[in-house]
Amino acid sequence: MNVTETLSQGLKREFQVVLNAADLKTRLDDGLQGLQGKARINGFRPGKVPVAHLRRLYGRSVMADVLQNAVNEANQKIVADNGLKLAFEPQIRFPENKDEIEAAMEAKGDLAFTVALEVLPKIELADISDVSLVKPVAEVPESEVDAALERMASQNRSFTSKGEKAKAEKGDRLMISFVGTLEGQPFDGGTGEGIPLDLGAGQFIPGFEDQLEGAKTGEKRTVKVTFPENYTATHLAGKPAEFEVTVDDVQGPDALKIDDELAKGFGMESLDALKSAVREQIGRDFGAQSRRKIKKSLLDALDGKYTFELPPTLVEQEFAAVWSQVEADMKDAKKTFADENTTEDEARAEYRRIAERRVRLGLVLAEIGEQAKVQISDDEVTQALVERVRQFPGQEKQVWEFYQKNPQALAEIRAPIFEEKVVDHLLSQVKVEDQTVSREALYADEDATEEAGEAKPKKAAAKKAKKSEAKADDAAKADDASA
Repeated sequence: MNVTETLSQGLKREFQVVLNAADLKTRLDDGLQGLQGKARINGFRPGKVPVAHLRRLYGRSVMADVLQNAVNEANQKIVADNGLKLAFEPQIRFPENKDEIEAAMEAKGDLAFTVALEVLPKIELADISDVSLVKPVAEVPESEVDAALERMASQNRSFTSKGEKAKAEKGDRLMISFVGTLEGQPFDGGTGEGIPLDLGAGQFIPGFEDQLEGAKTGEKRTVKVTFPENYTATHLAGKPAEFEVTVDDVQGPDALKIDDELAKGFGMESLDALKSAVREQIGRDFGAQSRRKIKKSLLDALDGKYTFELPPTLVEQEFAAVWSQVEADMKDAKKTFADENTTEDEARAEYRRIAERRVRLGLVLAEIGEQAKVQISDDEVTQALVERVRQFPGQEKQVWEFYQKNPQALAEIRAPIFEEKVVDHLLSQVKVEDQTVSREALYADEDATEEAGEAKPKKAAAKKAKKSEAKADDAAKADDASA
């Protein structure tokens, strides 16, 4: 096997590998002799099948294995001899001349092929002893705990019938039954009985609740709405519909009660215990946000210390992932680039810079972790995998087996653990000063927070995320309290 470097341009390398006919014949003969002791062919005793006969029957199949093994051997030799770290699997180009391929398959001619590589850059680690970071830290105010308890009480408050003559108002709960039609025909999922509807909560299709304000118990109303363009049931998306609604009961909210009974509803012995659980959860939320902020500051500092050539394919793949998310968010929010006071070209340039930053920081963190000998235990991976599996109730076994059978998917579980350990290592190497701030300051500029593998969607998606933030926070607090 002769290997010759034919291209060295930036991070791109190409090598020509030549397997001469004699080498191919030797490899083929060795493969056939290895097959001789295993082959079971009618008319021949085990282990006595002539090699010439095996060549006629299995020659091409064995030669295919020979060539695959030779390619793997060539790849390993190229990497080892040149001390390369690959960004991607090598790309192999065989000759286009079919006669040359056929001659090689018969071990009657040399086979020359090209191995194209994209390698990782060599990174000289920068001195970070001059890096000083400020870590924002916020105390949990009692007002935050009280507000969370009020939301939890509101979500779990009881309702009492207001009587037949009472008109429905925002904040009331209606018990309704309905039949929906499209062009006069009922459709799947368009019928319901005894369904609770909280006026003003935005639970139903836009416009549905508004048309029930002022309704009384026993009243029937025709509600006309249009399903949103991005409605999850695609056969209904964007279509007008009518619902014949019967108001079974109009109920008003009972007084908000924040007491021991509320706490017991969340599995706590007393209101004080519930307050403590909520306070601890908010503290963890603050701690996680503080971590995100200091991590961003650290990565900003690292980003300013490194300049090197990036593997083009890595950048392109990262940009494609980022851009597809941007387009999906824009479509979901029904926004255009003009709505964001930019153009598509400007947005592409900005997100390409984000992709480049992600790739650059990812390579830097990987190099730092390797030199610091950062290790991840099997227990840490298992714990993270368990947390991932818990996100798919009812499908735990399938999800677990998927990760166990897919090393690449399992690597996606390991990657964030490795990154956080490297960040911990770096934070121990730089100066970090705690600074007490308010909750508002802690969460300020959240849209600008970019972590090493993260590019946040811009305004439209960020606004959408903020709307659900309070609900998500309360759900997390309630779950944590009940646990």
